[in-house]
Amino acid sequence: MDQPVVIVNFKAYSEGIKKGEEIARAAREINENGEVFVAIAPDFIQLKSLVEFAPVFAQHTDAVNPGSNTGRITPEMVKASGATGSLINHSERPLILSDIEFLISAFRELELTSVVCTNNIPVSKAVAALTPDFIAIEPPELIGTGIPVSKADPGIVEGAVKAVQKVDGNIMVLCGAGISEYEDFVAALDLGAKGVLLASGVVKAKNPGMKLKELVGI
Repeated sequence: MDQPVVIVNFKAYSEGIKKGEEIARAAREINENGEVFVAIAPDFIQLKSLVEFAPVFAQHTDAVNPGSNTGRITPEMVKASGATGSLINHSERPLILSDIEFLISAFRELELTSVVCTNNIPVSKAVAALTPDFIAIEPPELIGTGIPVSKADPGIVEGAVKAVQKVDGNIMVLCGAGISEYEDFVAALDLGAKGVLLASGVVKAKNPGMKLKELVGI
């Protein structure tokens, strides 16, 4: 993947439910431009309906096999929905290391993309040993604050990129937490990240589709 990457996490925001298709359509327009790759992570109810517009990631997947697991989301369900992959270990849905390993392995077998969220450099390095496709570094204290990690703690982004690349040069690092402006996106790239993982900065904007285009400079 040559282009910078943006993943928009809808979380459980009511705005994501009301304006999910608007965001998905904006993502499609950006992807057609070809300069930036945008994927979306809607709630699981919307996931299948938005696949036609843009690459879609589940917000979470459970480390379980198909069977008697009521209320769980299996890797096979994610595959069947048409999704590209899933976020794993988001700070709002943390997992133990063995579950992260289970999911990365399952996704690899199913040809799905794994995006593992981490909160610091040592955890990023440990997760890199499991060889996910992406690692998204997100200090939890900055999530939803509007203060981008690229400004509050640029060293953690640079350090995570270097630590991960030292373990496996094929793993791409995303920068998350507080990303809301074009300048934040550019700063993340300048620090060595492949792109950004964001949420409220776009999803809760008055015109989220327009905001997404502005954020990537299109």
